[in-house]
Amino acid sequence: MAHRTRLVWDDGFTAYNFGPTHPMGPSRLALTTRLLDSLGVLGQVEVVSPGIASDELLATVHDRDYIAAVRAASIDPDTADLRRGLGTEDDPAFAGMHEASARIVQGTVDVCDAVWSGEVDHGVNYCGGLHHAMATHAAGFCIYNDIAVGIQHLLDNGAERVAYIDIDVHHGDGVERIFWNDPRVLTVSVHESGRALFPGTGWPGDIGGPDARGTAVNVALPPGTGDSDWLRAIESVVPHVVAAFDPDVLVTQHGCDSHRQDPLAHFSVSLDAQRRAHECLHRLAHDHANGKWVALGGGGYELVDVVPRSWAHLTAIAAHAPVAVDTVVPQEWLDHVRETYGREGPSTMGDLAQEDLPIWVRPWEMGHNPDRPGDAAILATRQAVFPLHGLDPWFD
Repeated sequence: MAHRTRLVWDDGFTAYNFGPTHPMGPSRLALTTRLLDSLGVLGQVEVVSPGIASDELLATVHDRDYIAAVRAASIDPDTADLRRGLGTEDDPAFAGMHEASARIVQGTVDVCDAVWSGEVDHGVNYCGGLHHAMATHAAGFCIYNDIAVGIQHLLDNGAERVAYIDIDVHHGDGVERIFWNDPRVLTVSVHESGRALFPGTGWPGDIGGPDARGTAVNVALPPGTGDSDWLRAIESVVPHVVAAFDPDVLVTQHGCDSHRQDPLAHFSVSLDAQRRAHECLHRLAHDHANGKWVALGGGGYELVDVVPRSWAHLTAIAAHAPVAVDTVVPQEWLDHVRETYGREGPSTMGDLAQEDLPIWVRPWEMGHNPDRPGDAAILATRQAVFPLHGLDPWFD
């Protein structure tokens, strides 16, 4: 059977492993795949196992001296270069680090290539989405920036405009910085304010370099943001700038650390809202990028209750086989969680009671409330970038 959605996976991706006490545990990836299998979604996608990205491919984005530093630390972690962000608390060096990181990059590039060539409609790599890595150093649990390498690959192979949307709770600083002055790439990040959260960047006035004004878009929301305000921010900014930019392909990052149970951030977002955001971005790809969509993972540190369900929803949506939020989590998966982790897993694929659905989101055209911090953040972004796209910040 021919599948129109491609998923990057094999068990080897759990080798991207910073150690047993690090919050970015690789078990979240294996649990996601097991849940997809239990739900019957895995059989509705083509699963591919990529190789390791070459230094030449990595060097389309990353400094060659940095690649050499990663290789050296990968062989002997004790030699990790702190000046390159390696061997830190966030990015501890580990044996095989280069190969594990470069393989994630190759996975993202492979699905970008397949989507761009028309071989498939959608590509998913929830092992990727490592948006903090810079051209010259590691940062924020990210060694190589698979997203940026994937976008650069699209540009190098004929794409004229790539839109990148980042809904991770942390600002997508690495991707934004790498394409800061490239008018061919639109970067949009909806995140918790840098006043409260790493990496401390991503302000509404950060709108791109002198040759690319308006192609960096940042919505910095206050701590405590919940479902309605988070979705309002996405739906009041993202579709408008994407439509105006008119991309050839849509690349999205779906870090699920916006969830209310995530231990590293301060939002109060449900699985149900995350699923709606995944659907919104899928719809955007069909409306404005001829269906060409590459969806990636990212942050997410509640490894059992949140990450597997959120990315199972993402993959199912990409496969055009969405899973309802009231679907009962398969017993096989729950038994595995109990036996492996000694805890109970979530009972259904959503968080909210049926009487609380659908989530009501106030449309921007109904007006904004200047006393609401979330609305103030949205308006600041709209005022900063909408006019540069020919849009009215009040009425569009």
